[in-house]
Amino acid sequence: MFMGIDVGNTLTAVGIFAEEGLENHWCISTKMERTAEEIALILGGFMSFSGLDLRKVNGLIISSVVPEMTTALARMGREVLNLDPILVDSRTDIGIPILYEEPKQVGADRLVNAVAVVNKYRVPAVVVDFGTATTLDAISEEGGYLGGTITPGVEISADALFHHAARLPRVEIKAPQRAIGRDTVESIQAGLVFGTAGEVDRLVELFKEELGGDPIVIATGGLAPSVVPNCRTVDVHDPLLTLEGLEIIYRRVKGGDVERWEQKRRG
Repeated sequence: MFMGIDVGNTLTAVGIFAEEGLENHWCISTKMERTAEEIALILGGFMSFSGLDLRKVNGLIISSVVPEMTTALARMGREVLNLDPILVDSRTDIGIPILYEEPKQVGADRLVNAVAVVNKYRVPAVVVDFGTATTLDAISEEGGYLGGTITPGVEISADALFHHAARLPRVEIKAPQRAIGRDTVESIQAGLVFGTAGEVDRLVELFKEELGGDPIVIATGGLAPSVVPNCRTVDVHDPLLTLEGLEIIYRRVKGGDVERWEQKRRG
């Protein structure tokens, strides 16, 4: 079995993969100060609780937008697991063209999501990732990664209100019953959730105009459950998209027949 880890600025997703695909997955907070040994202890605990053994992991793939965590995870792979981890970036053989003007500037998670979409869905496509930032990425009709947009995520917007407006409280990120808030908490929630949904819908409309055809729109990310029900342009919510992209890239880099494996997995 092998492990896939996607490190975001706020959360880190971990997946354990066997021959048939994703076997188990967890989410932990991203903390830059964690050492390789601490991370191994945390992951080992999750695996042990699920009846798995960290010492039996024989492969590791990492996508990360946090350099400190990338270093710690790579060290964990080499020194704790005795593995040479795959670190996903624009130089990795991901199987799709990267058409960004400066490919090395693209976040690894955005590339991984694109790979998953090309392998799971039809193209052209738009990927909406509701994480620390809300990102939208476009995939061409030929299956190439084109680029996209980056906007402040819902939690960043909420934190900005809390820190810069003295009388506004921190609120739970969830959709209120109505857009016209009847108290401060409801007003902030309406602005955050409905405002983000409207922002995404407008950006998707612009993406569709530029892409042409009928792009499918896939949403993922930790905050997607709060926002997606209020978006009218999202076709699919796929919470495991990034982990599945890591699986595809790992099997490709390791020389596996991804197409045959996909057919076997789908039955």
